[in-house]
Amino acid sequence: MDWCHYRFRSVWDLPGAPADVYTVLERAEDYPRWWPQVREVTPVDDRNGVARFRSFLPYDLVVTARERRRDAGAGVLEIAMTGDLDGWARWTVTAGPAGTRALYDQEVEVRRPLMRRLAVPGRPVFLLNHALMMRAGRRGLTAYLAAV
Repeated sequence: MDWCHYRFRSVWDLPGAPADVYTVLERAEDYPRWWPQVREVTPVDDRNGVARFRSFLPYDLVVTARERRRDAGAGVLEIAMTGDLDGWARWTVTAGPAGTRALYDQEVEVRRPLMRRLAVPGRPVFLLNHALMMRAGRRGLTAYLAAV
């Protein structure tokens, strides 16, 4: 087992139409408005940007995100990431029981040196940190969608 490799899946049932949720999710530069752990997203151009995350643990993760797929018809947004995390992340937005179901898949390798050194003993804490971040993101997006 590679202790620095992570695969995540989160399912968010959200209010509103899938097209409206997709529109919010495709504007990554606005994530800090509704997702507290996404501290900053700086666009580099129309398809790339730099994002800084910080959840419960006292460290920032910085990644460069490169758009791999943007398909409104299929409800798919996918990026490749390099930096403190190398890998990819994908949103798949479909109709769901509450209006919209947003499926978030992510597969990454941790590159940040401290996290690599703490890979075995820190893994449960890193997993919890990610779960807390995703829970806060779902809550933030639900509130944001209700306000727009």
